[in-house]
Amino acid sequence: MTGPVLDPNLHGELQAIGSSDIVVGIPSWNNAKTIGHVVSAVDAGLRKYFPERRSLIVNSDGGSKDGTPDAAMKAVVDEQALLLARHPLHPVHRLTTLYRGIPGKGSALRTIFQVARRLQAKACAIFDSDLRSITPEWVELLVRPVIEQGFDYVAPYYLRHKFDGTITNNIVFPLTRALYGRAIRQPIGGDFGFSGRLIASYLEKDVWDSDVARFGVDIWLTTVAVAERHRMCQAYLGAKVHDPKDPGADLSEMLMQVVGSVFDLMETYERAWSTGQESESLPLFGFHFHVGTEPVNVDTGRMQRAFVLGIRELASVYGQLFTSNGLWARLQQCGTEGAERGRLNDDLWAALIYDFALAHHRRVLPRTHLLKSLTPLYLGRVASFVANHGESSSDEVEASLQELCTAFRRLKGNFIQRWREPARKGGHP
Repeated sequence: MTGPVLDPNLHGELQAIGSSDIVVGIPSWNNAKTIGHVVSAVDAGLRKYFPERRSLIVNSDGGSKDGTPDAAMKAVVDEQALLLARHPLHPVHRLTTLYRGIPGKGSALRTIFQVARRLQAKACAIFDSDLRSITPEWVELLVRPVIEQGFDYVAPYYLRHKFDGTITNNIVFPLTRALYGRAIRQPIGGDFGFSGRLIASYLEKDVWDSDVARFGVDIWLTTVAVAERHRMCQAYLGAKVHDPKDPGADLSEMLMQVVGSVFDLMETYERAWSTGQESESLPLFGFHFHVGTEPVNVDTGRMQRAFVLGIRELASVYGQLFTSNGLWARLQQCGTEGAERGRLNDDLWAALIYDFALAHHRRVLPRTHLLKSLTPLYLGRVASFVANHGESSSDEVEASLQELCTAFRRLKGNFIQRWREPARKGGHP
């Protein structure tokens, strides 16, 4: 859908700017404490690394009540401290606007993309408004591959604590890699670079009034790029500092949203992933350095109890879902022994996720109920993962995640065959 979403008051400002080579968008909602730092870092990066380019910073705000737009506009840059090799030929413009549409990051991005298209931008980068670790170099790393080397999509590559990002590590990364054949390490990272061509493609999609605009937009951006075979790369950004969360606490809603979006996109792009293509790596730009990461405390006891309880209370549900030979019996054994001792290993976990995807496709249960029933199993998998890697280094954990990707790829052929089998009559929404 490409209908007008820009605030009418914005047209005069855009007309005065005329055109822009680079547009950097910062979606926000009540981020007054952090957005000033993000804007200053972006402004400094544009001045330092792209002094000859016309640039614009757009804050797309969701109606903040804490003065976020004012903080974005008032953020200052000490240009003398930047030690600029060249003085910028053009000022770095800024503007802030309320986005239109249903509440959510997707609507904010739609506004930013429309601004970029209106100004005929060659490149567009997106940064979260609550970043504490962003540096001016992040701007260069997400924009330069687009401007100078013709890439359409630049994904972030972060250094994270070994127990951070468990939804990405255990589901989204290995499943996306197995399905689409591209090793995108952070498919829901939040900070991206795009070409003008890819932005035009995004804006043509009929999704902006759907749930994509509320949640799931990051994985949608990635999946469109990978499924439609745009030129892709990754940029090493170092640590992404944010408020650490216990992987076992309050992640059920996020799990439902992200995994539900992945499963929905499998329907849209079945032709792209059902060919069985081999996995390929992507170019990685940036200097790979090690920095300290914030600790992530994991309550494995709580997760194991939730897993065992889920196996017992949802037995009738899981009996309908898991159609692979012996899968339900293996899961029951884990539930009896406990996740830590039973070990939800890679092959079992990959088989479970594929069976969930198949049940989602065939509408075996109402999709909300289906996705909610994944939470106890996810907690059991994380408990096993933590138990296995409590003494492992970050490099050892990364190697184990590559083994998980191998398990997903190994089971993909059987999954494709079962996906193509006729579905039973009936089904749920």
